[in-house]
Amino acid sequence: MEKYTKFLKKISQLILEEIPKAEYSSLFNDFVESEFFLIDGDSLLITCLREKSLNWGQNLHFFYLVERYLVDLKSKGGQFAIVFFKDAEYAYISFPELLPLRSALILHLQRNTTIDVQTEFSGCLSQEWKCFLEERYPYFLIVSEEGLNDVQTHLFNFLIIQSWAMKVHVVLSSGQVSDILRLYAYLMPSKYKNQTFFKKSEKMVEGAYKTLMEQLEDSRVLTLAPLFRDVTWTNMMEEACKSLSLLKELWPEGSDIRRVLCVTSCFLSLSMYHHFLLNRKETASDQVTNNCPALQNVEDLCRMHCLSVACLLHLPLSQRARARFITSHWIKEVNSFFKMKKWCEHFILNNIDIFENLNLTHLSDLSDEPLLKNIAFYYENEHVQGLHLNLESAIAKEYEYLWNTVSNLVEGYEVGKPLPLRTTKLHFLKKNPSPIKESFKVKMPNLGFIPVSCKLVDEFVGDILKDLPFLKRDDPTVASLVKQKEFDELVHWHSHRPLSDEYDQAKCQFDEHSRDPRVLRSMQKFHVFQRFYGNSLESVSSKVIVTQTLKLKKNFSGPQSKKTHETKAEIITRENKKRLFAKEEQKEEQKWNSLSFSVEQELKENLNSGIKNLEDFLKSCKSNSVKFQVEMVGLTACLKAWKEHCQGEGKSSKDLSIAVQMMKRIHSLMDKYPELLQEADHQFIAKCLKYLGFDELASSLHPTQVSGEEIKEKKKNKYSVDIGPIRFQLQFMGHYLIRDERKDPDPRVLDFIPDTWQRELLDVVDNNESAVIVAPTSSGKTYASYYCMEKVLKESDDGVVVYVAPTKALVNQVSATVENRFSKHLPSGEALCGVFTREYRHDALNCQVLITVPACFEILLLAPHRQKWVKKIRYVIFDEVHCLGGEIGAEVWEHLLVMIRCPFLALSATISNPKHLTEWLQSVKRYWKQTDNTIGENSASKRKTGSHSNVHKDSSQMKQSYKVRLVLYEERYNDLEKHVCSVKDDDVCFDHFHPCAALTADHIEKYGFPSDLSLSPRESIQLYDTMVEAWKTWPRAQELCPEEFIHFKNKIVIKKLDARKYEESLKAELTNWIKNGQIEQAKMVLRKLRPDKIDNSEDMVQMFPLLVEKLRKLGKLPALFFIFNLRVVEERALSVNAFLEDKQETKRPPKADKEAHDMANKLRKVKKSMEKQRIVDEKSQKKPRKMDQSLILEAERNNLLKSLEKNLGIPQDCTYADQKAIDIESLQVVFDRVKFQRKGEELKALAKRGIGYHHSCMSAKEKQLVEILFRKGFIRVVTATGTLALGINMPCKSVVFAQNSVYLDALNYRQMSGRAGRRGQDLLGDVYFFDIPLPKIEKLIKSNVPELRGQFPVSITLILRLMLLASKADDPEDAQAKVLSVLKHSLLSFKQPRAMEMLKLYFMFSLQFLVKEGYLDQEGNPMGFAGLVSHLFYHEPSNLVFVSFLVRGLFHDLCQPTREGSKHFSQDVMEKLVLVLAHLFGRKYIPAKFQDAALTFHQSKVFLDDLPEDFNAALHEHNMSATKDFASFLLIVSKLADMKQEYQLPLSNIDFAGKECEDSQLVAHLMNCKEGRKAISPFVCLSGSTDVDLLQPQAIDNVVLRTIGISGNQAPVLWPQQIDNKGGIMPLNAYALDFYKHGSLKGLVQDNRILEGEAYSLLKDFALTIKSISVSLRELCENEDDNVVLAFEQLSADFFEKFNKI
Repeated sequence: MEKYTKFLKKISQLILEEIPKAEYSSLFNDFVESEFFLIDGDSLLITCLREKSLNWGQNLHFFYLVERYLVDLKSKGGQFAIVFFKDAEYAYISFPELLPLRSALILHLQRNTTIDVQTEFSGCLSQEWKCFLEERYPYFLIVSEEGLNDVQTHLFNFLIIQSWAMKVHVVLSSGQVSDILRLYAYLMPSKYKNQTFFKKSEKMVEGAYKTLMEQLEDSRVLTLAPLFRDVTWTNMMEEACKSLSLLKELWPEGSDIRRVLCVTSCFLSLSMYHHFLLNRKETASDQVTNNCPALQNVEDLCRMHCLSVACLLHLPLSQRARARFITSHWIKEVNSFFKMKKWCEHFILNNIDIFENLNLTHLSDLSDEPLLKNIAFYYENEHVQGLHLNLESAIAKEYEYLWNTVSNLVEGYEVGKPLPLRTTKLHFLKKNPSPIKESFKVKMPNLGFIPVSCKLVDEFVGDILKDLPFLKRDDPTVASLVKQKEFDELVHWHSHRPLSDEYDQAKCQFDEHSRDPRVLRSMQKFHVFQRFYGNSLESVSSKVIVTQTLKLKKNFSGPQSKKTHETKAEIITRENKKRLFAKEEQKEEQKWNSLSFSVEQELKENLNSGIKNLEDFLKSCKSNSVKFQVEMVGLTACLKAWKEHCQGEGKSSKDLSIAVQMMKRIHSLMDKYPELLQEADHQFIAKCLKYLGFDELASSLHPTQVSGEEIKEKKKNKYSVDIGPIRFQLQFMGHYLIRDERKDPDPRVLDFIPDTWQRELLDVVDNNESAVIVAPTSSGKTYASYYCMEKVLKESDDGVVVYVAPTKALVNQVSATVENRFSKHLPSGEALCGVFTREYRHDALNCQVLITVPACFEILLLAPHRQKWVKKIRYVIFDEVHCLGGEIGAEVWEHLLVMIRCPFLALSATISNPKHLTEWLQSVKRYWKQTDNTIGENSASKRKTGSHSNVHKDSSQMKQSYKVRLVLYEERYNDLEKHVCSVKDDDVCFDHFHPCAALTADHIEKYGFPSDLSLSPRESIQLYDTMVEAWKTWPRAQELCPEEFIHFKNKIVIKKLDARKYEESLKAELTNWIKNGQIEQAKMVLRKLRPDKIDNSEDMVQMFPLLVEKLRKLGKLPALFFIFNLRVVEERALSVNAFLEDKQETKRPPKADKEAHDMANKLRKVKKSMEKQRIVDEKSQKKPRKMDQSLILEAERNNLLKSLEKNLGIPQDCTYADQKAIDIESLQVVFDRVKFQRKGEELKALAKRGIGYHHSCMSAKEKQLVEILFRKGFIRVVTATGTLALGINMPCKSVVFAQNSVYLDALNYRQMSGRAGRRGQDLLGDVYFFDIPLPKIEKLIKSNVPELRGQFPVSITLILRLMLLASKADDPEDAQAKVLSVLKHSLLSFKQPRAMEMLKLYFMFSLQFLVKEGYLDQEGNPMGFAGLVSHLFYHEPSNLVFVSFLVRGLFHDLCQPTREGSKHFSQDVMEKLVLVLAHLFGRKYIPAKFQDAALTFHQSKVFLDDLPEDFNAALHEHNMSATKDFASFLLIVSKLADMKQEYQLPLSNIDFAGKECEDSQLVAHLMNCKEGRKAISPFVCLSGSTDVDLLQPQAIDNVVLRTIGISGNQAPVLWPQQIDNKGGIMPLNAYALDFYKHGSLKGLVQDNRILEGEAYSLLKDFALTIKSISVSLRELCENEDDNVVLAFEQLSADFFEKFNKI
């Protein structure tokens, strides 16, 4: 056993080391339906048991906690099964009280909920479990990392390592945090090294598990022996069955589980106890049985238990929730009986199926120990003192019925009558000085708001003010409001001074007004590069549009009236255009005449390259008549090639690619040039069709044929493609099918002919309307944005378009595109394009097109003194608007959409509920229409009365429309085909994945086909063939045969739209099969389409370079490889590079290195000789002979350089770079930009091999290198994270998903796969799944993208920022309208009046908090440090705590210089300051369990020390004050709770409401606590919790009423320690302080277990925060030598210095 004990420790250590590396992330990540995952039932059980508010023994409260957690998972889209292993029961041998609870939980979930509960597996190492995992492939398993004892921890550890071995990720049950839309948890991915560990140690694992089970079996026998003596486990099971059978005879009509368990457990435990006492007499010396109560005592206990169950049966939850709570414990003498009784309950529940007609609804409420104690306390303390209270008749009757049944069952001894209930005097409860919990001793805060009177408050919450409690002026809370002046006077600060905002503090890239030549030069270089970058973004180089200021025509947006007469100028212009076109046509004809011979020659020699040249010419040609000639030449060549092929090698097997080219030409001629086709052309095309074997099509085109031209039957067979023309086109020409594109140009668009939906967008812009635009990636929706910019640029020199992009990378890209597309002569100091991000800005407020990120645009909209600029905004474009439902910053998108007054365009490729979004935005626009009318009327009345108010001509006066259109377009230009990668014989293979293979018959029946699940034409054919095969007698087989399909019949040219109609018909037919009884046939179709099991290598990492190489061979590059871990993104790119280097090395001749070395030496010598010669030449005044010597050396050097370059050069098959794609000068420009970047050299080395990587932790210049070279086609392999999915223009031929992750969800899948297939270059896009399990692939393809749902829209700091805007804005009326729009129009409260009322109350709570803290006065005006708090809005609630520390003078106490008069601070002071700031702004938690790991740290301390004492005390005071206010708010908001739901279990909806018992004195006495149960869930009250518990740290979420929609996250508190959901203390990671001490990023990776990219981002954010605080404090303080300001400035400089050295 010793070797196994050591091995178990090894497993524990392995898991402990992985815990801090766990990714803390959102589990469901925006899935509508989540990944399928598993929950370990025992982990769920112990997690809920460890909830602080739960009293063990209170079953109903425990079940409420379980259901609350599960319903939270389901409401967020969770799809899961719960697994209870049989072996896991052994872990509860020491906790018999939990065994019946576990059995009841399993039964309850199985019988009373729809949850999938799996109980058939013996253990996690069983073969059945392994098969289950392979079949269902869960994405992760939620499991606890720690059990109730060591045995359970070991069992959990086995489960964790076994899951990893099966490639199932593990999510820890501790440390989970839930908000409105998401659940955050620690995810430990299955890594290759952990899979290897299991495989290598499999025998040891099995041996250790088996030995542990044997030990537990022995332990169970030893545990049961003292209680049941010679009665074995099997005997007990038989006794339980016997008891149930006896009761069934007494109650043949059936009963309720509570009655059955009560009676049988009392009967069985009394029988066993009787047996136990008899045994004791025989072995009187046995110590175990000494001091055991007599049988009569335990009979009393059983009687009281029956009474408690009678109460459960007849009392509603509302009454039970008022029960007093007894804190006394049971005396230890009764413990043996209680254990025995719990074992009996367990045995009975395990055999409960014997009892038929049993109502199992109330399995969740089998016993209530607090109620039992309450009854016991009454009888042994109050009843004996003369307090005799009657029982209500129904309860008394029920109790007697239960006890009489027990009495009837008992044989061999008497158990006494039901009454009197107590026959003995033994006190079962220990003596306790205060046995009854008295919560009223803790004083709850006064219920009431501080009165705040201002116009804004009245307008927003006026309708509810009358119903709210308010504090009177003489209330101590109102009287003692904070006065800020004391602090200001003390330290010479001006806390009220307006602060520069993020805009001022963002680094200005250039001084726009500088005349310094160096600045001007760098500006010029920047703009040149931007145009170069922008030029790389356009698939076709756009011509620069020069726009001038135009005078606005009246009624600009109205329709133009058509003129009846052309003016002379217009006639001249038209004639000129005609003449120019004729001239152009003539030129093109001449060009073709000169080229035609060489093209025809090329077509003869090599058809494929000839066709390529021909198509290149067609792209550049504009004349239809010339194009027609070219196409006819192509067709003639194809026919000739086909004939030759069929006469030669085509006899054995035909190369259909020639036939495809032939049909392509025919399609083109028939569709594009029908008016140019002559009789002879028709005849020739018919001849071509005949040669392909398409006789019917040929005769439909040209019925009469010349007899000599007829092809004889034998010849026909020789040339025919042997399949029908329709099937041929669908199967082999699917991606070439002609798209239905409009042919009529639109004068508004010069570069291309827009589709109908694109024209609708242009109309939207012309009419100044707003629109929500949902169209696939690469469909051309962005064009409307540029059209909108052009319109505004043409209108005036001061109108502004704001383009809001979700990421900085996209901001850089769009700004480069704008600079490349447009130029305009503007007045001095004005710019066309500006940028504003948190890191930098240029020309932001003096430009006409501002490109920014949401948070920065929000800063400008909320800045009180920037309203004049805001009024210039004519249009706002929101790109990737689905970020409104994202994880980070979603509420900011919401604020922007409701605050802007001008029209907008909201673009996205992935929204599943666009109608709901459009309705919401239309309601916002209705508000603005009403508001603009009101403001307009007020302005008019002011003008009438002669008031010269500053009424700015804002965007609303620009003939604005308030209409919001929804523009939907679902068709992709090119089809996407999916492929699954597998490994066979150490080679990567690809299997085509048919989209229908992702579906099941159930899914189609319930949801139909997903709206965006489209098939390529060949996939439609495949579906039809499979349907024919699955149902031999299918009646509609002929009708839906491709050759007979109504939309294909007799068509020479099948169009994409026709193929789509065919696809829809097949889908509808398959759906009908399922609905009309052919479900088995439908299942067979889906089964046959599914690919075989994927064969993967043990180590897919090693196979990655082979995958890339295979794609190169198949011509599928350029490709993007999506990976979701920053470290892995870089590693995979480097592994491909290493593979190419190794390949080059093996190809290199053996002596090549020596030759290179010799040449390098010679080169050095020649250089030295040249240097000497130069000196000699200078001295000898360049005599001709000497000059010859110089030339000889120069030639020798050049020769050596060429030879060396050739020797060291990269062979073509050892690089993926396309050297022809970019010229050397341009390449050098791109390389020079990353010269001083962190990863610059590495990226250049990779780029030379055609490889790159792209992720969020790279600098803008590094990312641009990869983006530009990939778009140019130089780099052809890029590994990337999801940052590329958000709008970055990097189209490619193929997309590969190369890592499974929680972040690979329906949304990201669609965003990423949409990059495949470059419009204009690829007619087909390919998507590959590498190392992604089949069930996940199926899930991705069939899942809908998420619906956009509202976040909690406001925070205390946002409300402060809104109040600042309302009170300080230059235009108060406009500002108030904006503020009200934000407050009134959250997506969360749209059509949800209850949510709106809750938000109003939260607004009132926030105002109260801000007034109490001294940031607002009672008129709603900002005061004190309101500016500083709002400036640090990124960090709520840390910003509030920081300012409270500052006001208390704690920073002044800490920041003492090394000596008086010095401006320098010691290292110790700096480190303490970083410690405090790390607690506030660098909070990253480590799971509690990691502290148990015995690890040595080399550089870092890892766990952050506690705050210094004075700061800790101040934080505690802040937290307690805020908690009291929040508790008071919850009490007020509790009136919004839906009490009908509050009395039901959340998931099973079992109702515990009912009529209260009013005529029982005993019930009234036991349940007399009416106070303090207002905001607490009645289920939680059963464990003795009251409203006072709302004051406990981190206790809110699990105790508060669940239907009020408020969580503890909204409380402005910052607990110094995070307590996880099991009560473990989670330490903070000391990464910021550790880095400040050692300055090593590697130290953070090694010791602090943070990924390098993440560590870099965290440190950057921390450094920016310190800098921001430092600048703000300097602005607030008039004393230049203030110690706090100096200390922060020193710290900021020090931290940035260390950071910049990384």
